[in-house]
Amino acid sequence: MAYQQMAKLYDKLMDGAPYDKWAEFTKKVLNQSEIPVSQIVDLGCGTGQLTTRLAKEGYQMIGVDYSVEMLSYAEQRASEKNLTVQWINQDLREMDGITDMDLVVSYCDVINYITSPDELDTVFGNVAKMLKETGLFIFDVHSLYHVKNDLINQTFATVDDELSSIWFCSEGEETGEMFHDLTFFVSNDQDSYSRFDEFHHQKTFPIDKYCSLLEQNELKIKNIYGDFSVTDDGLQENTERIFFVAEKRSAN
Repeated sequence: MAYQQMAKLYDKLMDGAPYDKWAEFTKKVLNQSEIPVSQIVDLGCGTGQLTTRLAKEGYQMIGVDYSVEMLSYAEQRASEKNLTVQWINQDLREMDGITDMDLVVSYCDVINYITSPDELDTVFGNVAKMLKETGLFIFDVHSLYHVKNDLINQTFATVDDELSSIWFCSEGEETGEMFHDLTFFVSNDQDSYSRFDEFHHQKTFPIDKYCSLLEQNELKIKNIYGDFSVTDDGLQENTERIFFVAEKRSAN
């Protein structure tokens, strides 16, 4: 599916996404850290659902996404809410020009789309360059438990009058790797439907792999949480979504 079509469907497809939980989780982590934060970068911001929520809280927001079409919808959302947000069209693996930020966030499995250790190392290095000293990086990924027990080799379907979808999630060759084949049927103005297809590749690495790559990019692990909890016991064996909180600490 072209990004233009995906952008049109994205908000409807993500209607049940926990954007309020991501925003609340972010605020709770910041309250615990006691580090002053005013400037935030949202990596993989999509149509700006989370970005505008945080902007409404008074943070100076930068939203970054690879899709121009997604950013167009994000800009429209911010304008309708009278919010000032800077939107930037860049690939996470080629980020440049953003520095001295207090916080970088990347939610909704964006980091799962970085499927090789080398590219993950590059992304974490780019994040470190964006942050000021003691700046924070918060991101989430699917847990290996969730991938194995709830996603791979499963079929998901949604049906309604405007949009129906079929999603096949197949197992990759490596642990934590998965491929998503998605087909969408979108209602036209006439009594007919248009079909669009998408293919996605994601991978989850073990927790210690994320930790080692963060550490070698001067991003020191502060906390690891599970499923939006900010308590020490939030990370369980059956956790579905793992949250990493890291702090920029230069070697010198």
